[in-house]
Amino acid sequence: MSAVETRKLSIEGAYAFTPPVHRDARGLFASPYQEEPFTEVTGGPLFPVRDVSHNRSARGVLRGIHYTTTPPGRAKYVYCPYGRVQDYLIDLRVGSPTFGVQETTELSGDNCRALHIPVGVGHAFASLQDDTVIVYVMSGGYVPDNECALSALDPELGLTLPEGFEPVCSPRDLAAPTLAEAGERGLLPEYEQCRKAEAGLWT
Repeated sequence: MSAVETRKLSIEGAYAFTPPVHRDARGLFASPYQEEPFTEVTGGPLFPVRDVSHNRSARGVLRGIHYTTTPPGRAKYVYCPYGRVQDYLIDLRVGSPTFGVQETTELSGDNCRALHIPVGVGHAFASLQDDTVIVYVMSGGYVPDNECALSALDPELGLTLPEGFEPVCSPRDLAAPTLAEAGERGLLPEYEQCRKAEAGLWT
């Protein structure tokens, strides 16, 4: 079996994993998460899984930028089993050596690529195909009061949307503050708190 392609992203603690995809006349088979290659590059296994969720999006939908208050914090492992997205990660951890750094990655049902998203890193995606499905493997469950959002259309962030993309956003995402506004209001997570939250996931 071919090896999983692993890539350390420019955001501290974030990684991309592209597994071999086995195709035949019936379709395809892939394993977006494999413990051995994950442990080799991160130094340990995936966090204990507390919640697995998914959404389905029409072409043109823009979801995010989403993150969770820390504490308690929540880490994610994300992949796309069907469809195609342009995925965005943004380091929102105040005090992080990579604060403000962005990563853009294509996730699709064809490449079966997955992303490990540390606590405190914001996530968004632009759906490029109808009925696109994104799966979230998470270290914690959904608690509405802990859910936070930033505007993905914030000019200061300058996320590069696909050419001709006309975003369809939820009312919540449209009303989300900019990065500067969130910083002024003390809504951004602290890097050291995020590190402590990640260290506590196995307790």
